Amino acid sequence: MRLATMQVDRILQRGTLRGRRIAPVMLGHDASFSSARPYNKPRYILLSSFRTDVSSHQSIMEKRSQVMIFVCLLFTGVGVEETEAATTTKDQRREAYCKETCDAKTPSRISDYLLPHILNLYGSRAGPQDFEIYAPEATFEDPLMLAHGVKQIKSAFYSLGKVFSESRIMEYSIKENETSPGKTEILIDNKQYYKFLGKDIDVISLIKLYTENGKVVRHEDLWDKKALRNKETIKSPLFASLMEATKRASMFATHALMRFGKDPS
Repeated sequence: MRLATMQVDRILQRGTLRGRRIAPVMLGHDASFSSARPYNKPRYILLSSFRTDVSSHQSIMEKRSQVMIFVCLLFTGVGVEETEAATTTKDQRREAYCKETCDAKTPSRISDYLLPHILNLYGSRAGPQDFEIYAPEATFEDPLMLAHGVKQIKSAFYSLGKVFSESRIMEYSIKENETSPGKTEILIDNKQYYKFLGKDIDVISLIKLYTENGKVVRHEDLWDKKALRNKETIKSPLFASLMEATKRASMFATHALMRFGKDPS
């Protein structure tokens, strides 16, 4: 019993750390306990109730503070360094990911922005947002009709779903040329597919898009890659005027049937 009490006293007085154990400085013994009571076990109490003189108590409390500071520096310091390193790594990864995502989503060419909308138009799944690629006074022309303005262009493409049970662009390749500052010519060499009354129809086509400041001002669809028959290609003024009048009449009929370009509900 006395041996155990003396051992605790030596530990408290020395205040050393063995490894990372701090338990010895957290405990004390009752000084009022006497060896005249040989059959009682030694009693251990917290330092807060340790009964000894003032100088011993202050000495133990100072050692206790030193131990607690050491433990905090030992464990917390390493954790902070590891946390800062992990946070730096996560920030770097996040920055790299955002940069790659932004680069992937940002169109590098005007055709990259226009193409998804063109595929929707020819795939009979166009919505109001797909016609925002056109300038207000844009024109669309193919061998059958000539449309002026966004509303007529809407009627031309909304009618595809009414006439054909299926339609889409199957294959395509794109060339983009800058003709002047802010103006580009986009050529889409493509193969279109239509199903009419259960019959499959394949059309080889060349789509020409002329843009100004990012907006399409003219859209041409050349079937079999043949030039359109209009005033620019027909030498006879009378025949050219007749051809244009026929296309305009076809466009007006389609425009009326499609409720003058009203967006589907």
